[in-house]
Amino acid sequence: MERAEAERLFLPAARDAARAFPVSDPCVSLVTVSENVTFRLTDGETGEDWVLRLHRPGFNSAAELEAERVWTAALRAAGLATPEPLPARDGRAFVAQPVEATGETRLAGVTRWIDGEVLDDLLRDPARSAERPGWFARLGALVARTHLQSEAWTPPPGFVRPWLDADGLMGPAPRWGPFWDHAALSAEDRRLVLAAREVLYARLSVLPKDLAVFGMIHADLHPGNLLIRQDGLAIIDFDDAAFGWRMYDIAVALTHQQSAPDFEAVRDAFLAGYRSVRDLPEAEAVQLPQFLLVRDLVQLGWLHERPEIDPGDGLPRRLEQIRLRCQAVLADV
Repeated sequence: MERAEAERLFLPAARDAARAFPVSDPCVSLVTVSENVTFRLTDGETGEDWVLRLHRPGFNSAAELEAERVWTAALRAAGLATPEPLPARDGRAFVAQPVEATGETRLAGVTRWIDGEVLDDLLRDPARSAERPGWFARLGALVARTHLQSEAWTPPPGFVRPWLDADGLMGPAPRWGPFWDHAALSAEDRRLVLAAREVLYARLSVLPKDLAVFGMIHADLHPGNLLIRQDGLAIIDFDDAAFGWRMYDIAVALTHQQSAPDFEAVRDAFLAGYRSVRDLPEAEAVQLPQFLLVRDLVQLGWLHERPEIDPGDGLPRRLEQIRLRCQAVLADV
């Protein structure tokens, strides 16, 4: 979606929603349109910045959004940097905001703006390519810290988040959409993907779900959702947080690196960083290629469900990657 069109559709609603929060003389500017429509909200008196999100209707319920804040608070208590919420003037965590231009109602929520360089921007800088393994070692350690917290944490009563189990990832109605229906797939591609989905579903169905391997995960903890600050890395965008396998979380962090020439180096650095904080038995680590394919298919489903999102020029390469991994999975049956 073009920026001008997004502003036309959503900026008036964002300005209305901003008035429900204790921000003086608010100035609202569009940041991005992705899963949600995200704005920068600036206090006209203090200059303090906040993030205002108009949440995608039908994706996360009010209870699920509240649970997101419960978990991010628990992560902060464990020493991890996550977004801090700002309640509305009447104390509500989220307010229902009509969007006149689209005829929908979106839940609006506000969190504190976190300054910092997006890690993905640094990693894409050719002049800093030598730094990539070191940053992935730090990312691995950070992911391990989130896993340690969730492994030891008991969610409170009423805590509701989605499940990224066999059904949530590879079932007949996966959470992010029927990836096998993406328009870019040929008829042969579709047959290949559906055959691989059956194998992956069967494999996931027998994986254990004890706390050592399955629990609350960010589920979108790639370098684009990490900010570099003087005191370390801050984690943002918990919209996809769910109960899932920790190896899936690891695959998410690495999936966009698969076509990079230094993939093996950054993968090994990530795993070493992870293991410096939390144990990762080899019996689990060998599942990484399988979960990388799962993540690729999940993202294809997301793109199918969100045709307004530009996939960029990397889609053909991603499709070829999916074909090769699906063929490998079927050859291993």
